[in-house]
Amino acid sequence: MMAFPYAVAHDVPLFLAPMAGVSEAPFRRLCRRFGADVVVSEFLSSEGLRRGNERTLEMAAFAAEERPIGIQLFGSDPSAMAEGAAVVTEVFAPEFVDINFGCPVKKVVKRNGGSGCLKDLGLVAAITRAVVDATRLPVTVKIRSGWDEELRDPVGIARTCEDAGAKALTLHARTRAQLYSGRARWDEIAAVVRALRIPVIGNGDVGKAEDVLRMRDETGCAGVMIARGSFGNPWIFSEARALLEGLSKPPAPGAAERFEVALAHARLTLELDGDTPKTVVEFRKHLGWYARGLRGAAELRDRLHHVNTLAEVERIFATYLDSGAAAAVAS
Repeated sequence: MMAFPYAVAHDVPLFLAPMAGVSEAPFRRLCRRFGADVVVSEFLSSEGLRRGNERTLEMAAFAAEERPIGIQLFGSDPSAMAEGAAVVTEVFAPEFVDINFGCPVKKVVKRNGGSGCLKDLGLVAAITRAVVDATRLPVTVKIRSGWDEELRDPVGIARTCEDAGAKALTLHARTRAQLYSGRARWDEIAAVVRALRIPVIGNGDVGKAEDVLRMRDETGCAGVMIARGSFGNPWIFSEARALLEGLSKPPAPGAAERFEVALAHARLTLELDGDTPKTVVEFRKHLGWYARGLRGAAELRDRLHHVNTLAEVERIFATYLDSGAAAAVAS
């Protein structure tokens, strides 16, 4: 297996997955501070990039502290994907450009973007080659195991990407038809690892630090990508790194530490996106995730899902801590 085409700090690097509405700059920075080795942007429209759409370009921006970072593109037109990759390369110069062949969202796949491309491996090859030819940066891909059970062929898809010039590949071992249901088939990750020469990153059902260790051991993957397991839980990266290095997992953060991190996350979001009620409303989902597992979490989440200002969040957290409810974390 070849080495990663960009510098990583550890033998088994940990990746923050590209997730719409989640893998924004504030959360990427937070996860890097907690030990994510590599982060990837939200998926960005190649059409938006080629046309100079202001919002798309804003979403592609990142700070030096986020490096190493990949910018992920989606689309079904090889020429548009190539132009998007060229813009990303010249304007932002990330460590790598990633192609989204995995997104299952209907509005993306209805135009054959994301996992919609998996119905046509000729298109997968054409897009990958076009992007490779358009940038001096390493090109990586993120795939699912197939469109549906009939077209499930993770090894074939992966080989197509490798042959077209991809330098690393992430497999979310579910089909598009599964969305996020059922179990990710880690045996498929292991099969792709055996079949490819390039590094393979495992993804799917990594909900806690112990899953990272188990995925590494069961699949032989070169790296592990964490998606939903990071929601309200950026310390999953430091916990997983400790286990990978044979150390004891750090103790779970208590309510006070969770709230401190949540507020730091919120303040950075307001700083970057604007201190407006709209920004706070969009941040509510993160607040709910930070409350998971705490005693009285349902009531706490309900209160947090109605906030419109950071001051309200601070008051709710302070009241919770003063109430004594934070004395224990629900099992």
